[in-house]
Amino acid sequence: MNILITGASRGIGFYTAVALASDPDNHIFAVSRDGNGLSELNDTFKLKKLPGKLTIFIGDIGTEDFLNSLKVKMETEAVSLEVLVNNAGYLKNAPFEELTISEWRNVYEANLFGPVNLIKQLLPFLKKGKLSGSSGFKSHIVNIGSIGGVQGSAKFKGLSAYSSSKGALSVLTECLAEEFKEDLIAVNCLALGSVQTEMFSEAFPGFTAAKQPEEMGTYIGKFAMEGSMFFNGKILEVSISTP
Repeated sequence: MNILITGASRGIGFYTAVALASDPDNHIFAVSRDGNGLSELNDTFKLKKLPGKLTIFIGDIGTEDFLNSLKVKMETEAVSLEVLVNNAGYLKNAPFEELTISEWRNVYEANLFGPVNLIKQLLPFLKKGKLSGSSGFKSHIVNIGSIGGVQGSAKFKGLSAYSSSKGALSVLTECLAEEFKEDLIAVNCLALGSVQTEMFSEAFPGFTAAKQPEEMGTYIGKFAMEGSMFFNGKILEVSISTP
């Protein structure tokens, strides 16, 4: 299976790639702006002797030039794409009255428009997917959201831009699941709770998260491969604590 993961240089994305690479049939396309982190991912693959294949793409999904080059490179590497994990994100922790419009745009560019543009570029590959399982879907898009982006969940000071952008990603998930139904592309959103990542530490200084990125990466990997057999167009809360 061909699987593309954004934000794969660290944290949840890193360990999702590691988890999925335990299957020798999986080809992982790891995307990030952080070349050093992707090099570390490559070293981890070799150290653990993971049987899956790894291809690295260094660049920013928020830029049109990189997206165009990514599409061209994908055409040389894969005919289809079975799984897309939109994991890359950006958090700005600041009071609403101090957030500039530029900062709002940066958050939304990373958390909403990045996935939108990436999906548009990769849609031809997703339509040709050959996802195994009994769901009947050809491919599966997994958007990594946040419990803070779910209506009715606890909200926290300083996270208005981040949480609202993740809320938009959740609704986008529902919309695309309907739009892509005839193309047999499943779309789901995992609204994650507290995971001990750099982003969590920025949002909640001094707190210890309920889960480690290794644990969440393993869960996301399994869901990416099997979730479309049970869900489509769903926002699934993956949280046992607040924060």
